[in-house]
Amino acid sequence: MSKPALTAVTLGVRDVPASARFYEALGFTRKFRATGDDIAFFEAGGVALVVWDWKQLADDATEEDEPRPRTFRGTTLAWNCTTPQDVDAALEKAITAGARLLRKAGKTDYGGYRGYFSDPDGHCWEVVQAPGLDLTDDGRLILPD
Repeated sequence: MSKPALTAVTLGVRDVPASARFYEALGFTRKFRATGDDIAFFEAGGVALVVWDWKQLADDATEEDEPRPRTFRGTTLAWNCTTPQDVDAALEKAITAGARLLRKAGKTDYGGYRGYFSDPDGHCWEVVQAPGLDLTDDGRLILPD
């Protein structure tokens, strides 16, 4: 058995082509287009970000697709940045692409800087600069020991 690894995050969405346009506008590179517009795969720094129809994803996982939550889902995605200015720029880019601002960027109690947005389907993203966490040149998070 192979070592467990997070290889993909799949988000259930109302409209796959619209969500694909949103994530492309954020700067994610779409890959593996063999499935057409039924599902969209994006390069996300060693993990694939995938958007798929909400009902099809629920059916595939053998879960009910209704009622769809309109509140916090207990999960956030993170976009780590190297500077507070990068956080501000990323939040602005997200808002311009169609995201909803959830929390304006500001200092954290641990010395970092963060803000939050939600994508058009309500998936929450934290954009953060956290002290002690570094990024590789291609944007991958380096966790200290």
